[in-house]
Amino acid sequence: QVQLVESGGGLVQPGGSLRLSCAASRRTFSTYAMGWFRQAPGKEREFVAALSGSGSSTYYADSLKGRFTISRDSARNTVHLQMNSLKPEDTAVYYCAARPYYSRTYYSKVEYHYWGQGTQVTVSS
Repeated sequence: QVQLVESGGGLVQPGGSLRLSCAASRRTFSTYAMGWFRQAPGKEREFVAALSGSGSSTYYADSLKGRFTISRDSARNTVHLQMNSLKPEDTAVYYCAARPYYSRTYYSKVEYHYWGQGTQVTVSS
């Protein structure tokens, strides 16, 4: 069983930054690859960013490239999502998720077996 716990959400002004963290169970990264999704009110959950199984490659939603950065700290079993130049349309609940190590369909939420509880990000002045 994999447990994922997100933190770091909150209220930020447009143009500001936030760094989300996802604490994973021990040894999660040896079996699972990690990703971030988000869901705004009334909308479907959408792909944000992901890591390859080895952690050496990163993938992003086209609309977020250049503003968001995903990374992992294997020693601390933690995945981060650095979000810069935030916009009101980035307001959503952000979820950390884990898919099988070998999965290359990083953008599909059905590939992810485990999810965190989500953390709210609100971008507003």
